[in-house]
Formats: sequence, C-alpha cells, structure tokens
Amino acid sequence: MKTIHSLLIITAIIFLSSCNPKISTTVHRSYPPLDYKQEIVVMGLNQPEPSDSEILGQIKIGDTGFTTNCSYNTVIEKAKIEARKAGGNAIKIIDYIMPSPFGSSCHRITANILKVENIDNYSPVKKNEEVLDVDYAILNVYRYNGMGTMIGYDLYLGDSVICRVKNNYKTTIHIKKEGLNTIWAKTEKKSEVPINIEMGRTYYLKCSISMGIVAGRPNLELMDSKTGKMEFESFRAKHQ
Repeated sequence: MKTIHSLLIITAIIFLSSCNPKISTTVHRSYPPLDYKQEIVVMGLNQPEPSDSEILGQIKIGDTGFTTNCSYNTVIEKAKIEARKAGGNAIKIIDYIMPSPFGSSCHRITANILKVENIDNYSPVKKNEEVLDVDYAILNVYRYNGMGTMIGYDLYLGDSVICRVKNNYKTTIHIKKEGLNTIWAKTEKKSEVPINIEMGRTYYLKCSISMGIVAGRPNLELMDSKTGKMEFESFRAKHQ
C-alpha cells in the first residue's frame, strides 16, 4: 500500500513539473542574490541594452511538450526569478516566440541577465509617470498570434473605426479626442472597455479572440502601463 502511495506522489510531482516551462540558465558571472521583493526591469526586443550594463548570463524559457503554465506573464516572472538568483537587476529580451495554433501553445523567450549600474534610469514606474507635451494621446494596440488566426475585426473609438485588428498585430494610434469614451469591437458578440483619454498620456490595449459559435468573440483589455509597455515591445508583429 505504501509503495502505491509513493508511486502516486512521484507521478503527481512529475506531472506538475511537466506543466511548468522548461528553463535553461547559463551564468558567466554572478553577484549576491537579490531579495525576492526586488523589482527586475524588463527590456523589450526594441529597447537597446543600457551602456552601463554588464551581461551576467542568459535565460531560455521554452516548452517541455506538456507545458500548460506558460502565459507571457508567467514566463517573464520565471525569468525574473533566475535574474535575481544571479544578482541581476534587469533582463533584456533578445528573442520571443509567440504561441502558435499549429505548434507550441507557450510563450517562449530568450533573455540576457543584466546588472545595470543606474537601474533607476530604466525603471518603468518612473517612465509611466511621464506625460508628453503634445496635443494627442497615444494608444498602442496589440494582438498576439493565437486563436482565431483568420479572424480580424474593426476597432472603434466611439463611432469611428481606428484600426483593423488582425492576428499577430500591433499599431500605434494618435488620438485627439479627449475625455471619457468607449473602445469596442464586434463580431458575433460586442466587447467594449471605457477609456478616459488625457492628452500626452500613453495607453495600451491588448486584443484577442475567444471561441464563438460562428466567428469568435473579441476580447479587449486596457493594460496598466508597465505590463502593456513590456508586452507591446516584446514581440515582432507580422501586421503593423
């Protein structure tokens, strides 16, 4: 009986482990590990590596073949943990592979672990407070590669179409209509989010599509500036 019980525990551990992403970390130089509360700055594909940074190593996070716990945020958090272990205070994404309906359902990244001397200069929290001196607001719209490959939809701001959202897509839109408004899209079902537009501010809208009876249903989510910036900059879109 004890043998069967032990086998069940081992099987459960193996199953749970296989659900997590595959992590491969190579460290060339390390510093004392950082506290788990220490924030790690994430730099996207389009951001240059800071001139005052030192590369400590590299992290690769992929799919075991059975991985299910591999959303973008999960993968980034795993990378941050590896960076803290090496004493790094930033990661620079150098390769990003999105989920594919005909391949892996996981977000996969390769990132350099960095030790940045003046890390406060790159803190996203500091950047999020910035308001540009312009007469428009910036709306960054993006949609990862995923479900509903062939399904696109028009994105509206109030009564006006502002873009056509396709699979594997991102675009930047300047909006000159200030105040409370609604962003919405419709296929077989309507989805909408309220937005309070202020000139000079930057907004991030994450789009996707979920299963429907005929044409799928649009999903719209206004992201906080920190997450939105990280996600928007961390993949190369086929359609822009």
